[in-house]
Amino acid sequence: MVDPQTSTVLLYKDAETPMAPSSMAKLMTIYIVFEELAAGRLKLDSRFRVSERARAMGGSRMFLELGSEVSVEDLIKGIIVLSGNDACVVIAEGLSGTEEAFAERMTKRARELGMTKSVFKDASGWPYEGQYTTARDLAVLSHRTIEDFPQYYRYYAEQNWTYNNIRQENRNRLLKLTPGTDGLKTGHTEEGGYGQATSAVRDGRRLILVVNGLTSMAERAQETARLMEWGFRESTNTTIFRAGDTVAEAPVWLGAQDKVPLVMPKAVLVTSPAGQPPSPRVIARFEGPIPAPIAKGTKIGTAVITLADGKTMEYPLEAGADVPRMGVVSRVGAMVKHYLFGWLS
Repeated sequence: MVDPQTSTVLLYKDAETPMAPSSMAKLMTIYIVFEELAAGRLKLDSRFRVSERARAMGGSRMFLELGSEVSVEDLIKGIIVLSGNDACVVIAEGLSGTEEAFAERMTKRARELGMTKSVFKDASGWPYEGQYTTARDLAVLSHRTIEDFPQYYRYYAEQNWTYNNIRQENRNRLLKLTPGTDGLKTGHTEEGGYGQATSAVRDGRRLILVVNGLTSMAERAQETARLMEWGFRESTNTTIFRAGDTVAEAPVWLGAQDKVPLVMPKAVLVTSPAGQPPSPRVIARFEGPIPAPIAKGTKIGTAVITLADGKTMEYPLEAGADVPRMGVVSRVGAMVKHYLFGWLS
């Protein structure tokens, strides 16, 4: 379990252990589809033809008809809501020609996203020798999906969908059970058991959870709901600095002002146990005095924040104001004063 806003790991168990991705592999398939849409290389109303290989897929299906042409938007819903293995093959063949080529693309893109221990062999997560991922990698992928494609992420919150007059429920029961849940994807294979990548938001705070290896759909729903409630109940985020807050002031050399404020360009939040204030120690590091002129927004130094548990984080500091140079006469006077009194001291 991670808090993506602060990059804090709240719960860690076997997160780097290779495991069968099952249908959670579909997260990678959909990520690539979203990339194609965002780049304008694909449209929601683009259509792909259903091959015999796609129609013959077993497991969870969208029940596509051989030779029919299906819109990308319907395929997205078929993959996310219905977990359609047939829809995954249609997408893979439509984008890369073959499912094998698409799987290579999935693995390559996963590496680029920082998923260092994932190898995909098909588009659906159908059991295949040499196909694996980790809980950590799926958490990375979940976060990137949410951050990179807010315009498309909404599909993950759909609770049911009807295609070809067949209504199917989303297997992510937390969409109904746990307040704030808005995605992502369940999975199941004999090898991997029942798993799920889940995300929920409450009061503007998001948590991402990945579990696998559970014994039933019921246990998966109960355990993910329990852990998500634990995460929100037992931890909290505190704003240490708001965007634009002054952290320190740095002396200025030959400037119209003697000092320049060093500000935090973005808000800084930290995660801590509920009821325990983080009590951070903050040190501003910079090389001063800062020579004028100084433009507002120029990176000047670094804020080093140390939490009570010893965790250290570093954030850039920027000039919070413009500081022009002194006039010629003032600069000469300041330099004389500096060298004279500096020599006498």
